[in-house]
Amino acid sequence: MSSFRIRPRFKIEVNTSEAELIKLLKAELVDKENSCVGLVTGNFSVIKIPAQERHFWSPQLTLSYDERDEKTIIRGLYGPNPTVWAVFFFGYAILGIVALFILVVGFSRYSLDMSTTILWVLPGLGVGAVVLYIVAQTGQKFGAEHMYTLHHFFEDTIHKKVHIDVI
Repeated sequence: MSSFRIRPRFKIEVNTSEAELIKLLKAELVDKENSCVGLVTGNFSVIKIPAQERHFWSPQLTLSYDERDEKTIIRGLYGPNPTVWAVFFFGYAILGIVALFILVVGFSRYSLDMSTTILWVLPGLGVGAVVLYIVAQTGQKFGAEHMYTLHHFFEDTIHKKVHIDVI
């Protein structure tokens, strides 16, 4: 499951109705011996590591269900806590906006035959983006054990092996 994918996902078809699947998942989540907690509402579920074991890099598994012809298609998405996701999103967004501003100012100054030393900030912003990516990958490695816990919990719940897409 460890890859360059930031948010690994899967899609699996089971021979269980959506209602039975939700009932099974709720029963497993209520069991205190299990290593996961979660919320099941309608055709959507979020499975997490218990709060006492969770850390900043702990992932969560988001599931959605779609019933078709007495079978249910389950789509799963492993991802960070929404707060962590937002931090990285805004980090990249700020770097991109600053880079765009510097490009506009730098090339405007270039077209007016003025000093373009502001463009030397761009490599620093590129390094900042690379650092953000490396931090995200490192965090993903810190959360890998919890990701395996979530994955095995889900496989044990539906009694079927699930292949993670590596596209």
